[in-house]
Amino acid sequence: MSSSPSAPGLRPSTDAAPLSLCARAPHVPAERLVAEMVPPPRFDSVRFSTYIPDPNQPSQTEAVRVLEGFAAGLGAAHQAGGGKRGFLGFGKARAAKTPAGPRGVYLDGGYGVGKTHLLASLWHATPAEPALKAFGTFVELTNLVGALGFQQTVTTLSGHRLLCIDEFELDDPGDTVLVSTLLGRLVEAGVALAATSNTLPGKLGEGRFAAADFLREIQGLSAHFRPLRIDGEDYRHRGLPEAPAPFSDEQVTRAAHATEGASLDGFPSLLDHLAKVHPSRYGALTDGVRAVCLTDVQPVPDQATALRLVVLADRLYDREVPVVASGLPFDRLFSEEMLNGGYRKKYFRAISRLTALARDGKSLVAAD
Repeated sequence: MSSSPSAPGLRPSTDAAPLSLCARAPHVPAERLVAEMVPPPRFDSVRFSTYIPDPNQPSQTEAVRVLEGFAAGLGAAHQAGGGKRGFLGFGKARAAKTPAGPRGVYLDGGYGVGKTHLLASLWHATPAEPALKAFGTFVELTNLVGALGFQQTVTTLSGHRLLCIDEFELDDPGDTVLVSTLLGRLVEAGVALAATSNTLPGKLGEGRFAAADFLREIQGLSAHFRPLRIDGEDYRHRGLPEAPAPFSDEQVTRAAHATEGASLDGFPSLLDHLAKVHPSRYGALTDGVRAVCLTDVQPVPDQATALRLVVLADRLYDREVPVVASGLPFDRLFSEEMLNGGYRKKYFRAISRLTALARDGKSLVAAD
């Protein structure tokens, strides 16, 4: 399958001082959280036609076929439905009658097989205006509930034709119950669901908590989806050069000063700052930043810090922000204990994405 579009070129500048992410404390109103529930810029132009299946992986071709049919079916199922709502999606909507059977598709597969490409393609292909379709990560969905409250979130999303949830995760039992209940209410309102994850619905939560405590909730989630397996290898590592070795502090600093819109921060200071900013604001934290330059990359000290870094890596990857760094290479960010624990899939995803962004950033460093 094809990779995502490459990062846009950056113009060198020798005048402006670099930005600092540590100096930013963005405020994000709830309305922005709703309005930004669209595919990230990296996936603005993707379509089913731009997804190139690996000929050795027939499940990729099958996934395209199933999802194209799913999108077409959503249009047919809502010909007589309502759905008009107020500004930014707030307000009651007349929902279509809920059809029998699963109301969603669940894209299961490893890292870099194109699940987000396909999920965004489904969003683009679904015949509805953007205000009637929502696209966000699992974390962004829970953040929306935190910002609006549960009932307002139900009201806001109930008039949608489709809700796409990328990187479906169950990080704690509270989120399990919250999202299970939310999706159940949305299915009752006639909203179609689509999600990606690296784990099948019936296996969510394994290796993290005592599954018996919330197995009933997980099984309820699973009933909403038709699992669709997508096999393949990580395209970010397929036929691409190895991730560049870290640069020196001096090289990183020069790159930051020579690149318009670049930020420059010490890695330990940035990790400390992330603890003071809610993860729902990490996207806003990077507004206008065209390259992230980091000095003194070190192992992440604890799991809470590591999970915050995962969210930042996702936001940088979504926005195609190249990274230039000194210190340790990104594949040494997380301890063996972390990489063997319940959040290992998140950490491997972060390593994969930061490595891809480091490749993009290599061209910003002048040769000595």
